Amino acid sequence: MNGAEQRILSVRELTAACEDLLRHGGRMQMAYGWFPQEGAPPELCYLASPAQGRFVLWRCRLQAGDEVPSLARISPLLGWYEREIHELCGVSFASHPEPHPLVLHEGAQAVLPPLDTRRAPQQALQFQPEPWRLPEVAGKDVQLLPFGPVRADVVESAQFVFVYIGEAILHFHPRLFFKHRGMEQRFRGLSPMLGTVLAERVSGVGSVAHGLAFCQALEAAAKCAVPPRARWLRVLLAEMERLYNHFHYLGHLCHTTTLKVGEAEGKWLEERVKQLNARLTGSRFLSGLLCPGGLRRDLDPAGLSDALEALRHEFAEYIERLERTNSHVDRLMTTGVLSRQAAFDQGATGPVERASGLDRDLRRDHPYAAYADLPLMVAVRDAGDAHARMQVRASEIDASFALIQRLLLLLPDGPVRADCRPLAKSEGLGWSESPRGSLYYAIHVDEHGRLERVKIKSPSFSNWRAFPLTVHDSNMMDYAINEASFGLTIAGCDR
Repeated sequence: MNGAEQRILSVRELTAACEDLLRHGGRMQMAYGWFPQEGAPPELCYLASPAQGRFVLWRCRLQAGDEVPSLARISPLLGWYEREIHELCGVSFASHPEPHPLVLHEGAQAVLPPLDTRRAPQQALQFQPEPWRLPEVAGKDVQLLPFGPVRADVVESAQFVFVYIGEAILHFHPRLFFKHRGMEQRFRGLSPMLGTVLAERVSGVGSVAHGLAFCQALEAAAKCAVPPRARWLRVLLAEMERLYNHFHYLGHLCHTTTLKVGEAEGKWLEERVKQLNARLTGSRFLSGLLCPGGLRRDLDPAGLSDALEALRHEFAEYIERLERTNSHVDRLMTTGVLSRQAAFDQGATGPVERASGLDRDLRRDHPYAAYADLPLMVAVRDAGDAHARMQVRASEIDASFALIQRLLLLLPDGPVRADCRPLAKSEGLGWSESPRGSLYYAIHVDEHGRLERVKIKSPSFSNWRAFPLTVHDSNMMDYAINEASFGLTIAGCDR
């Protein structure tokens, strides 16, 4: 696969390979299955990130009767990926520590796995209601609270099941995928250009990150060189997306601590960045500009530098006031602590992992677009609590302002688009560091140059897995603050 080294493994070699990767400081990133041949068993793909060097894609072509070992006991973050593969591709994993439904809820039954190429696109799932599978918690005062999936306001659909005594939460179980849209399957048969449009709609507040990762995967498959100006402008778009997301985060975090003035100011800063986005691109969410090979059209950033400098001064005063507001900061400190080891094991990513002491950022560690040519400060904190997660995002806002100003000063001239046509039966891996963390697209192109399989690894899929660990043994009064501090989206998870 272009964009990653490849390694062909048998089923018997998977366990030893995973143990060796972790022993030498590496980390698993994702896993997925697909059907390269109709009627044949699927192929399993594991994306590994060694301590040094390029990504490595392990490929394991299954044979009828193969027993696949679960790697979740070695690398816990693979637990959700294996459950997803089981439900969507029909592969069973021996000795899986969490053999419970994930994407297809209890009672859902598929005649053929949803990703099996023999399955009709509109074939409905059979469904027989079954009770939830929760750990047994007994006691005189233990209560069960299922909250959702329909919640207040315009909040995305999800159900959170709390087992609690008084204000103390004993166990927390998130039930997601109520609006699983089958986005990965929707790519099948599309032309690459239409694929970009679909990628931008996987998660509206991450349209640049998704579109960019998809385009870069396709460019890797096509061995296409993107013009320098387009690469630099892609960085501009990605950092403008980071700014409005992080401003929204700060405002929403203030909402959960009932700091109304802080909420209003954070969301006003977010609104002003979106207005700058609209003037720069015609879209407040920066969609409709990316395409394989570069950009659909050039941009004129005249006046953007002065506008951002004014916002930068206002932000500096805003974050200083937040840090001096004890009623806000006291609610964040020691709330929702995620240890460094848990963040690593469960696959936490982005500001969440960096707030727990893991110094990882794709922009620096695996540079793309023009990040290798620009200065980047990566913020890391060790406390692992809600306050540390806020501080990391605040530092990232500062870093984005500085990076954009440098970019505008050195922005090269030239074309913004190159011809990009993927080769028949080609493959590519693309990635981006979204405001919420690492985002990957792996694409497989068929013999007609159309998309055959697209795998999306979104940051919220990773962070939703880690989040419950910070809720167990906490309290109801801190729950909303803790959830807001993770900056999760459900659309990014329920693909």
